[in-house]
Amino acid sequence: MAYFGYNVIIGDRGLLSKWRLADEVAQLEQKFDGLKQRRAQIEQKVSLVRPESLDPDMLDERARIILNMAHPNDITILRPSRLTSD
Repeated sequence: MAYFGYNVIIGDRGLLSKWRLADEVAQLEQKFDGLKQRRAQIEQKVSLVRPESLDPDMLDERARIILNMAHPNDITILRPSRLTSD
């Protein structure tokens, strides 16, 4: 009886193992939910870059702003800096 009682509680397929596995499953489900949310965010960002939803003029404008470059035919107007030391 003691052998079977021990294995029911502490054995490889006992109650403690079942509870441990249940906790691990709950943690992995939470992690999986977080990964699904992250994937949805990435898919949303990727959908904005697809050719059918991308405006070439907006892309060109953003690239020029980010790279701080201009096309040779562009007219550039320089304004004085707002932070001047007097």
